[in-house]
Amino acid sequence: TQSTWGLVRVPKHIRMNLPPSFYPPTSAVSQQQVKKPPPTTEMKLDTRELKQYDTLANMYAIIVSVEHLEKAFTSGSIPPEAYTPACSRLLAQFKIVESAIRDQYPDFRTFMREYKLDCQLAAERLSIGVPGTSLFNTGHSTHTTAVSVAETVQHFITAMDSIKLKMRAVDDIQPLLNDLMVSLNKVPDLPPNFESSEKVKTWLLLLNRMRASDEIDEEQARQLSFDLESAYNGFHRFLQSKR
Repeated sequence: TQSTWGLVRVPKHIRMNLPPSFYPPTSAVSQQQVKKPPPTTEMKLDTRELKQYDTLANMYAIIVSVEHLEKAFTSGSIPPEAYTPACSRLLAQFKIVESAIRDQYPDFRTFMREYKLDCQLAAERLSIGVPGTSLFNTGHSTHTTAVSVAETVQHFITAMDSIKLKMRAVDDIQPLLNDLMVSLNKVPDLPPNFESSEKVKTWLLLLNRMRASDEIDEEQARQLSFDLESAYNGFHRFLQSKR
C-alpha cells in the first residue's frame, strides 16, 4: 500500500520510518497544491488620460504603418502612384499627433525607444517629412515633358511669389516646396543631384524639423527667396541646354 504526499508517492514501509520533520505542515501542502492568482488592480482613467493614451496609440500605429509602406515601396510591391498619396497622408497625420505629444516626447525617436519600435525606414521617412518620390526621380512618371516643365515653372513662380507676399508660416510654405519638388522629379532627364533640386530639398528638410505653427524669420525668408530664384534660373539653364 502506498500513500500520497503532494506529487510524491511514498511506500508505506518507508513512510513509517521517516522522521516527523520530513512531513510539511498541512497548510504548506495546500499552499503548494493550490496557487491563488495574483490580485488585480482596476485602473480608472479620467477623460484627459484616456485621450492621451489614445494619442500615443495613434502615434504607434502611424510609425508601424509608415514602416510597412516603406518596405512595400522599396521592394516594388506598390507603384509610386499608390505610394505617394498614402505616404503623404501618413506624414500629415504624424505631424498632428507629434504636436499633441511634443511636451511628453520632444523627439519621436524617444517614443520609439521607449516602446521598443525597431522601424528604421519609418524613422528616416518621418525625419525627412516628405515621400521618397518627392526627393528622387522614380522614373515612373507618365507626364509628357511639356506638361512636367509647365507644372514645374508654375510651382516655382507660386513659391517665389508667396515668399514675396510675406508668407512665413511653415505649414504654408512646406506644401508649396513639396509640390515643387514633386514636379521637378517628373521632368525627364534631370541629372542626379541636380543643383536646383538640391536647394529645394535642403529647405524641405529644414522646414520639416520645425513645428507647423512656427514661422521663418526675415533672414531665412530672404535666403529662401534667393535660393528659389537661383534654382529657377538653374532650371531654365537646364531647359536651354536641351534645345
